[in-house]
Formats: sequence, structure tokens, C-alpha cells
Amino acid sequence: MRLKTRRDAPVWLIALLPILSIGVAFIIGAFFIIWAGESPITAYIALIKGSLGSTFAITESLARATPLIFTGLAAAVAFRAKFWNIGAEGQLYCGAMAATLVGTGVIDLPAPIMIPMLFIAGALGGCLILLVPVVLKTHMKVDEVVTTLLLNFVILLFVNMLLEGPWKDPMAMGWPQAARIIDNGVLPTIVAKSRLHFGIIIALVMSVVMWAILRFTVWGYEIRAVGYNQQASTFFGISINKSVLMVALFSGGLAGMAGVSEVAGLKGYLTLTLSPGFGYTGIAVAMLAQLHPIGVIVSAIFLASIYVGADAMSRTVNIPNYIADILVAISLLSVLVGAMLARFRIVWGK
Repeated sequence: MRLKTRRDAPVWLIALLPILSIGVAFIIGAFFIIWAGESPITAYIALIKGSLGSTFAITESLARATPLIFTGLAAAVAFRAKFWNIGAEGQLYCGAMAATLVGTGVIDLPAPIMIPMLFIAGALGGCLILLVPVVLKTHMKVDEVVTTLLLNFVILLFVNMLLEGPWKDPMAMGWPQAARIIDNGVLPTIVAKSRLHFGIIIALVMSVVMWAILRFTVWGYEIRAVGYNQQASTFFGISINKSVLMVALFSGGLAGMAGVSEVAGLKGYLTLTLSPGFGYTGIAVAMLAQLHPIGVIVSAIFLASIYVGADAMSRTVNIPNYIADILVAISLLSVLVGAMLARFRIVWGK
């Protein structure tokens, strides 16, 4: 058995890859559910009902998908240019810190001005912290995987210091949390009596904007060219360092906006548990979407539905909600294997 490069992968194969990957993930996940002593059919029905079976379930899934769209876009844009940004988790917290700094009473403006200002501040926070790995990569050839990953822990420790010190809200009864965002900075809810807020609209708009930038602008062409072949891009006059810097600004800004959506839309204040790993899950979102900005929307909603449905499934069926992590991991591995099969064909014999 050997692998032979495909000259032209069929369109139908590329289109079916995500669907087949999800199907394989659920089939393999069924064995783990049987191992836990429950029926896969019963468990999956509970999962679907818990994530899509009611208005409340749908709004919860969309609210969970909102930060995943932002972090998925951050990873997709960066990976398109072969800039491996693993630090979206830390950039999310930087965006949340910037929103907290601006939105807790320092500036009090009408909501139509205050809310965009918070997102701009959050985007700047994510951009600025990502400049450190970019400078180290472009000027000192330091691997960005290491710097962006380790920077996550530095940022979390810094947030912990702020919440236990100067930013600790005296009205929080001793809990380590910052002051609340003022009313004019809180994102309005879309559906009454739900947690679905206006951040989902901003996330969808940013997906379309990033798709348009990558597809129709010179910046997008340079980013894609650098991702395909850096040596050829240099030959045609494209500056690699400039393209990497541009990608970092987009990626860090999008991750920072995820922090704003959580602080101003869902939580209302900064805590150390603001994100249960949205930055890392965003990598899975981007890979499942095959780095396509519009596909990120579908991928984020799918993964969010799994997590929300798994919580409901654990309450109705005797299965731990960690099955969601298994399904997500298997889905990602299936997509990677499928991408390999789209690029190479298995040939048997000599």
C-alpha cells in the first residue's frame, strides 16, 4: 500500500469530507457510550433534544457558538498564512481585559457608540499581545507555536493578579471578579429570557467580512499566497513579514472580540473562568471548517451543539458530559484523515 498524490480532487469528495468525518465520529463515539452501559440511540436523541429540541436549547447552542465563531475565525485566518497561532485563549482574555478597562465606568457613552468602542478596544487588546510572538518570529525566527501557547499561561496569571488585587470588585462578596460592565456597554439580548445576545450578529458579520477580504482583496491574495508557498511569494515581491503581521492583526483582533462578547454579552464582568477553553476549541472549529470563514459558522454551531447537548444528555442519561470532548476530538481526527485522502489516493500493489 502506498499514497499517490491526486492531481485534481473531486469536488464531491471535498464537499462530503466534513459530513463523513462527523458520521465517523458519532459511530466511534457510540462504542464509548455502549462501554458506559447506555444505548447510543437514546444518548444521541437526548443530545439532539438538549441542543436543538426547544427554543431555549437553540438559543443556548447559538450563545455557546458565538465565541467559537470568533476564535475559529482567528485560527482560520492565521493558519491560512501558515502562522500557527495557538494563543487565542490568551488573546480572548486580553480582549476581555480591554473591554473591562473601558466599559466599567471610565467612559460612559450611549449604547450605539459604547458597544462598538468596546469591540474596538477588545480587538486592539488581542492585536497588541500577539505582536510579541510576531516580532519574535519575523526578526528572531522563534517558533510561534511555543510563544503563543506559553503566552496563554502568562496572561491568565496576569488576569488572576488583577482580579485578586486592583480590579477586584468590592461588591462581589469576596469572589475574584472585576466590576460589572455599565448598562450602556451590555450587549442586548436577541431572544427574550435567553442568553443569546447581539454578539452572534457581530460574529456572523465578521465571518462574511473575513471571507470577502480573503477572497476579493489584495491583502487576502497575499495571505493565501504566503500560505501556499512562501518562496514563490517572495519571488513575486510579496513581503512575508508584512503578510504575517497583517495576519496577526486580524487573528488577534478576532480572538480579542471573543472576549468582549463574553464579558459584555454573557457574563457581564471579567472572571478567571470566563472561557472554558474557547481559544483551544477554536482550532478544532477552524480545522473542521477547512479554514473557510463561512464554514467556521457551521462548524462552531455544530461543536457548540455537541457541548450543550452533552450537558443535557448527562442529566437525562447516565453518561458523563466528557463524551462531548471525545466526539470533538474524533471529528477533528476524522477531518485530518479525510483531508489526507482528498490530497492522496491509496494505491495497492507495486
